[in-house]
Amino acid sequence: MLTIFLQAQQGSSSMMLIMMGVMFVGFYFLMIRPQMRKQKQEKTFQETLKVGTRVVLTSGLHGRIAQVQDDGFVIETLSGKLKFEKAAVSREFTETRFGEKAKAAAEKTAEKKEIDTEKK
Repeated sequence: MLTIFLQAQQGSSSMMLIMMGVMFVGFYFLMIRPQMRKQKQEKTFQETLKVGTRVVLTSGLHGRIAQVQDDGFVIETLSGKLKFEKAAVSREFTETRFGEKAKAAAEKTAEKKEIDTEKK
């Protein structure tokens, strides 16, 4: 009787390990991987912005990029020029507000960067 109980316990623990592994893989593909993809798109969008592009910041501020610096952007608004970090520019809000214009401009500059890196 004791041996049957111990064998049942061993089978149960290996099954539990398999289920834990399946859950981890599921979390990776359903939560972690899409979040990493979204962060990569956001970073690429922020790197491809250039002077004159109309953007929306995460705070909801609308403006036009007046100057691109290493650590951020100078955004021209109706009230003047303000400096913001690059992370403050929202790809999602910008695409929602300015639609295809912003998306097309970002894709065009991204393609140019890819071509330039391939040539090197």
